[in-house]
Order: sequence, then structure tokens, then C-alpha cells
Amino acid sequence: MSAQPFEIRVGSDEANGTPALRSGTLPDRIRHRFPIFKERIYINSCSQGALSDAVREAYEQYLADWDDKGAPWEYWVARQEAARAVFAGLVNADADEVAVTTSLSAGVSALASGLRFARRSKVVLTDWEFPTIGQIWHAQESRGARVVHVVAAADGTIPLEHFEQVIDDDTLLVSITHVCYRNGAMIDVPKVVALAHERGALVVLDAFQAIGSLPVDVRELDVDFLGAGVLKYLLGSAGLGFFYCRRDLVERVWPTQTGWFADENIFAMDHTDYSPARTAARFQSGTPPVPSIYAGIAGMQLMEEIGIAETREHVLALNSHFIDGLDELGAKLATPRAPAQRGALVCVRSKDSKALVEVLDREGIVTSERDGNLRVSAHCYNTPEDVDVVLAALARHKALLA
Repeated sequence: MSAQPFEIRVGSDEANGTPALRSGTLPDRIRHRFPIFKERIYINSCSQGALSDAVREAYEQYLADWDDKGAPWEYWVARQEAARAVFAGLVNADADEVAVTTSLSAGVSALASGLRFARRSKVVLTDWEFPTIGQIWHAQESRGARVVHVVAAADGTIPLEHFEQVIDDDTLLVSITHVCYRNGAMIDVPKVVALAHERGALVVLDAFQAIGSLPVDVRELDVDFLGAGVLKYLLGSAGLGFFYCRRDLVERVWPTQTGWFADENIFAMDHTDYSPARTAARFQSGTPPVPSIYAGIAGMQLMEEIGIAETREHVLALNSHFIDGLDELGAKLATPRAPAQRGALVCVRSKDSKALVEVLDREGIVTSERDGNLRVSAHCYNTPEDVDVVLAALARHKALLA
């Protein structure tokens, strides 16, 4: 399939509810800041965002600061506070409701260690969770937790009715992913949260596959806890995560997985006492990931500059075009078709997804695979022409499609 020009159109395609593709907008403004596009078609942001000039410069600044200042821990703690503030702004939280962590696992594990499973014992998960989430909550079974999974329907969605069947008055916590890493499907978070709260349960949201690709507002979603990281659509690097805890819940959770940066006063250096911070910092642990903090701030600020809401509209249009092309090829989609039911990644069923990823890589196209599906995940920097290159490659390797 050859690249086709797109006329400038504003608004939505009323036929399918997706935004119209617009030429001369987002990628034209920012693509030059991501050097990989000089050599390859990078359409794998669900694994890791493309490296920008801003993030590269941030790492160089970290090295310069280390070289110039030696061990400026007060300055680096200030960098941590800057990262906390930037992330809080992205999700409409207050800074004292955000912990700076090294990963999603670290934040959720700290939460799990601080919960008690006496009055209520059930933890509800979906079958879409990333392994770390399932492993953390199943690890709590030795402490009295009872873990139940909500299964997907035949159409690849998880309807609210499936949650209604398992969330009850013994449910302490509902742990859900915003976007499934295996198929790109998206949960209707507000409806699940409303149901959980109605039945007295708390909700933790894994926003790793959503944050940066679509607006995430903890107030609008009404979640109690949220975990995320920066290495995907927030354009940072591995090693930096964040954990949000609603302010009125902070002192109700007493983490036993902890570290000195979770203390009320980290510079007190008191080894004879455990006095966790009275803010969400109590979910932190040991020495913060300073290099990743530099990169994370740069990536988050770049995504703020680019515009997350505009990115969502842009990617929905690209994915609509991609899905149309897949239909022409007779490919089988593993992702829900309705725009409101999917995130940024689109998954295609394959006979040998690993072989398909490898052959695409040899042709200069970076993708990934999970669960037997090819994952194609566009972001702000991708163009309709990128999508057409992928479709043309899939046409050449149609034998590997399911």
C-alpha cells in the first residue's frame, strides 16, 4: 500500500466517531526531535517511547552536574521534588499525593504491604493485568488476601456486568489496568470505580499503558490509587515511576515495604524509628533513581509541550487508518474497534508474532509482540506515511498473519 496524501480536515469523522486525519500538524512540529526517524520507522511506544533530543540532553546534564558538583544530594532531592510536581500536574493531583518510585511494582508493592485483609479479604483483578500486578496481589494470599480475576467477554472487552458479578461486600480492593498491554483494549474506568465505591471497595489503577497517550485525571476518574511510569508515552526512560494516593487515604495505609526516602524527615537519618511521611512519599523506598529523574522531567515536559489531548486525537486517527488497511489485508484484529474501547496500541493476530516482529525489524520497522499478537503503537511523532509503510510490509509478509 503506497502512502497517500491527507487533506487538512478539522473535527471528527461522523461515520465512525474518530477524529479526522490532519496533515501538517503534530508530527511536522516535533518529529525532528526524535533522531531514530532518520533511520527507522519507530512505531513501538507501548514498549518504550522514542529517544528525544531533550532526554539525551537531560542525561548529559546529569553527568555534567555530577562532574561539576560531586555529590549534590540536596540538589538531587530538589530534582526529585520537581519530578513529583510535574507528574502531579499531568494527572491533576497535588504534589503531596504523589510518591516518586523506581517502577510501578515498587509503588503497588508498598501499597500492598500496608493493607490488612481482616475485615475485607478479596482483591479483584482483571485477566488483562501486567504480570507485576497479578504477582504482587497473589503474593498477598499468604497474608490472607483472596484474589479473584474478572474475565473478558467473547468480543474482547470486559463489560461492567463482569465486575458486578465479583465485586461484593468482602472486596477490599479492585486493581485494574487502564489499557491492556496484550491487546490494547481499554477499561471504562469511571464506571468500574463507581461500582467499586458503591460496594465499599478501593480502586488502584495501572495507568502505565495510558499515561501520555491520553489525558489521565485522577479527580475525574475518581481512583483512590494510581501507578505509572515514564518510559512509554511520557518519553522518559526506564527506572522512574510514580504512585498516586488520594490525600485522605494516605495515613490509613502503613507500608511495611519501605526505605529511608519514605521517612517523615529523610535527613534525620534515624535508624531507631519508623515514622513514615504524612504524604504519599510514605510509598517511596531507598535512594531515588537520579539519572532517570533527569530524563523523566525532560520527557514529561516535552509531552506537556506537545499536548497529550492532541496526541490522543492524532493517534486515534492514525489507528483508524491502520485498522482500515488491516481490513483490506484480511488481517484479524485483536483490539476492540470502537475508539472509546482502545488505547494507543493496536494488536494484530499472527501465526508467529516473534517471526513477524523480526522480519519487520529487518526492514527498518520497530514493533513488538505479546500474547501471539503483533503490537503496533503510534504516538505523537508518527505519520500516516508510517502507517502505510507498516501496512505495505504486512502485505508482503501476509503469510505470517493469522
